[in-house]
Amino acid sequence: MRRPLLLAVLASLPVLGLLLFLGTWQLERLHWKSDLIARIAASEAAPAAPLREPPEPLAKVRVTGRFDHARESTLGVEPRGNQLGAHLVTPLLRDGAPAILVNRGWVPLERRGLLSRPEGEVTVEGWVHPGDRRNLFSATDDAAGRRFYVFDPPAIGAALGLPVAPYGIVAMGGAGTPDPARTLPRPTNNHLGYAITWYGLAVSLALVLAAMAVRRRSPA
Repeated sequence: MRRPLLLAVLASLPVLGLLLFLGTWQLERLHWKSDLIARIAASEAAPAAPLREPPEPLAKVRVTGRFDHARESTLGVEPRGNQLGAHLVTPLLRDGAPAILVNRGWVPLERRGLLSRPEGEVTVEGWVHPGDRRNLFSATDDAAGRRFYVFDPPAIGAALGLPVAPYGIVAMGGAGTPDPARTLPRPTNNHLGYAITWYGLAVSLALVLAAMAVRRRSPA
């Protein structure tokens, strides 16, 4: 009678250890993600700092230059209400430094002629976007039509025939056309729920083993 219970306990110990490890790992991820979100919130509330090389991803910065509107392009596809739109990406030319691709914000595709296109020297405030990675599901860019679906600064710069920095800036500001970002992006933080799930499974496994032990101790 004891042998099957002993085998069940021995077989369950590695599983129990794995569940506890996963729960603890998710708690560590929770603390790390919470700290990251707090730092992002602090950066968002602080004034933009001058751009320094190399910039820290998601840092709130400001940079001065001149927009090259002749080489503007669109990024992605995003419907808003009954309008189909995309994000307007315009190179910001700088003296003695590579241009920076600036995501100026969302624009409706059929009304691009009504956009604000400031001339002369401008100062852009926004957050540093290090770029995105392509995967098997990424849409194919239309380089000739300057329509891109992955923010890949080197690839976009090559298509535009312009040396650019290996990162971009997502402009922040109030409502307008283009409609810029108003907040910094924040990663999802579901790690507490994952930790509860793994620890809950560990407790359930322990209770099953305890129930088996009690049942086998009970008289037939």
